[in-house]
Amino acid sequence: MREKNPEQVWLGGQSYGGRQSSILAAESPGLVDRLLLLSYPLHAPGKPAQLRTAHFPKLNMPVLFVHGSRDPFGSLEEMRSAIQLIPAPVKLIEVEGAGHDLGRDHAALARRIVDQWALIRTW
Repeated sequence: MREKNPEQVWLGGQSYGGRQSSILAAESPGLVDRLLLLSYPLHAPGKPAQLRTAHFPKLNMPVLFVHGSRDPFGSLEEMRSAIQLIPAPVKLIEVEGAGHDLGRDHAALARRIVDQWALIRTW
């Protein structure tokens, strides 16, 4: 990807795909310039003590999280606490009333994501 677009390589995913993307980015500094993590599975439902954040301190690129307020894989409060482990700029888009599927109005949510994505340099 760097050969095709050396200036900007972005990576992301939803749920487990986002988790794997973030682990890859943490283990390979310089591989990507931005991360988009939709419904990051912070922990298994009902197991809040088993956080999946060990790699967060190694994330050195801007990260945009999108998370539902009713997601069983982590509350918004847990997510706000976890993202403080990331030393790079981080933004959290909160989707009120949505679960792990991020609700039904995906078009409106996509606009919110694009708006924040465009502002990353100002975070």
